[in-house]
Amino acid sequence: MPMTTDSSQSTGAARPRPRGRGIYLLPNLFTTGVLFSGFYAIVAATDGNFDRAGIAIFVAMVCDGLDGRIARWTNTQSEFGKEFDSLSDMVAFGLAPAVVAYQWGVVRIAEYGSVWGRLGWLATFFYAACAAFRLARFNARSATADKRFFEGLPSPSGAALLAGFVWMLNDLQREGLRALVLAFAVATVAGALMVSRFPYLSGKDFNLNRRIPFAFLLLVPVGFIVVGSSPPEMLFGLFGLYALSGPLLWAWHRITRGRRGVVQPGAGAPK
Repeated sequence: MPMTTDSSQSTGAARPRPRGRGIYLLPNLFTTGVLFSGFYAIVAATDGNFDRAGIAIFVAMVCDGLDGRIARWTNTQSEFGKEFDSLSDMVAFGLAPAVVAYQWGVVRIAEYGSVWGRLGWLATFFYAACAAFRLARFNARSATADKRFFEGLPSPSGAALLAGFVWMLNDLQREGLRALVLAFAVATVAGALMVSRFPYLSGKDFNLNRRIPFAFLLLVPVGFIVVGSSPPEMLFGLFGLYALSGPLLWAWHRITRGRRGVVQPGAGAPK
């Protein structure tokens, strides 16, 4: 049989150098940062440092937003990275916020009776279970899903909603049964939104190479100043608005679809 030659050898073109294996460490290092931040949030909450626990979860969000983009920019996507990212997300955005809310509230709410303590325990577990379901559904449908939207509230946003609320209450030193009930209500609502089918804008179609108005660049430092003035309240407010955007977007689609389906008077009559 004739020997086959490499096309690069037959044409004289230089064979591309194989990509070094070390570059795969870069996105996985950020994924490890997600895992570490979630673990640190759990430890900080166990020690009663809820401010640090809230900060750690938001740091995990930043690392989670970078690992996938870095993998795409460097063309180092892999099945290992996908599975590692999902497991790290479960720790940082599923277990860590639930433990933070549990440590902050269940210990206090048990003083008002065992029934309240059990309700708080169930609320935090419900959140963790919904986060696991949300991540599993995302992995199962990622190949066929519309990249412009998320189905249900993303788990990092759910974690920001719950951890941000607990961080805000702890920063404002709000205690009492009402504050505790609100915290567990936020855990329940965040979990329900994660497993819902409400559409949420993903932002994945945002092109950094596209020209943007100059005024948009001015909003970036203004946003940092506003958030930096009171991080717990501002972060909770921003992610609270994002959590509400899903039901509002769903309602808007329902209303506009209903208007399109209504036949105008005389529209179907023969001329």
